[in-house]
Amino acid sequence: MSGDRAAAATRGGRPRSVVRGVGGPWRASYVRCCGTRYRSKAACRCCPTAAAGSNEVTVLPADRARDVVDERAEDLIELSHAIHADPELGFAELRSSARVATVLADHGFAVEWAAAGLETAFVARAGSGPLRIAICCEYDALPGVGHACGHNVIASAAVGAGIALAAVADELGLTVDVVGTPAEEGGGGKVLMLEAGVFDGYHAALMVHPFPFDGLEPAVLAAQGFEIRYEGREAHAGAYPELGINAADAFVVAQTAIGLLRQHLRRTDRVHGIVTHGGDAQNIVPAHTAGKWMVRATTLDDLDDVRLRVMRCFEAGAVASGATLEVSYLPRYGQMVHDPDLVALYRTAAESLGRSFTAGGGAGSFSTDMGNVSLLLPSIHPAIGIDARGSSNHQPEFAAACATQSADRAVMDGAKALALTAIGAALDARIRERLLSLGSERATLRGSAGRR
Repeated sequence: MSGDRAAAATRGGRPRSVVRGVGGPWRASYVRCCGTRYRSKAACRCCPTAAAGSNEVTVLPADRARDVVDERAEDLIELSHAIHADPELGFAELRSSARVATVLADHGFAVEWAAAGLETAFVARAGSGPLRIAICCEYDALPGVGHACGHNVIASAAVGAGIALAAVADELGLTVDVVGTPAEEGGGGKVLMLEAGVFDGYHAALMVHPFPFDGLEPAVLAAQGFEIRYEGREAHAGAYPELGINAADAFVVAQTAIGLLRQHLRRTDRVHGIVTHGGDAQNIVPAHTAGKWMVRATTLDDLDDVRLRVMRCFEAGAVASGATLEVSYLPRYGQMVHDPDLVALYRTAAESLGRSFTAGGGAGSFSTDMGNVSLLLPSIHPAIGIDARGSSNHQPEFAAACATQSADRAVMDGAKALALTAIGAALDARIRERLLSLGSERATLRGSAGRR
């Protein structure tokens, strides 16, 4: 090492990590001594075979982060299993959010409860450096199938990453926030938090999501859910059917029209839904019917086009039956933009943990409100694989797989990979400067999350 670089890497007589580029400092050689990784055995303070009088500990930040995750393994896995065993739906994750935030508070994080005015949202902060990283955390479950999307794994991996980064935040000039985001499964917790300004000031946002495979840039479609209600008029279905207005028939017409529309949609467009109320009795003309539907498309612009065409189908149901139509829209979810620098850092980190990626491998398209975050911040949302035994997300078998040893490994690997990604971004001069400059150019995120 040249004299200039040595001086730049040392402050107060203590060696510091040197910026090494996208490959990351965790690729440097090390020895393990007395339970800790060091650049040389002589650096160990407690080992009797170390060089006499040596006190220059040179543990690399990435090695320290890995060790912290390993030290907290029992707590992280216990948290994952506790959330898994007690599933709660979106915006009602009272116990789950409290469990997550309490663990972070116990590890020295300053916790802001009820972020954005949402009872089950929080922001837990450690460090005070200029580079601000958000680790996104989810913990809501699905109706009927519990944690069949593995949000217990997401939550625990985020906690592990946050605790690991807190241990090196001051050294690396980081502020690390674990951001608890409720109701990803359709409620758009992150959208509401974006609109409230919770994500203002961050330079990057990271999270992992369990799938039956490891993937770097899974396909994420823009999406929007909505609730449909038809109002008709009751009548005796046998004696006086001519007096009724059949709200169930309105759904029949609408669904038939949607079926005919499908042949004219793009291959990446999706339309799907359920009827949640179809009437009250078989001998009464149904006057009140309701359903929940969703449309998806590659981009928000394409989504708006598909939604307009689908809405015409529901309007046709009202026209044909004589019922009135009411529509309530949920927040729009944006497509995911995967930041290439952060993806490269994550890949190196995950591969160092024994994970591998295949070109073109992965899931079909899904949607997440992390897409909205990625449209405004450099972000990643990689898939972390678990052994799902032939099942996939949103199936009961996948829910069972999210509380296995394979899922526990995903918690540990996910925590380490996220922490190493953030550390790599902090240590790479080019990436760090790019993230900081993007943050200074972006005045605010409020109001840009996109309801329409």
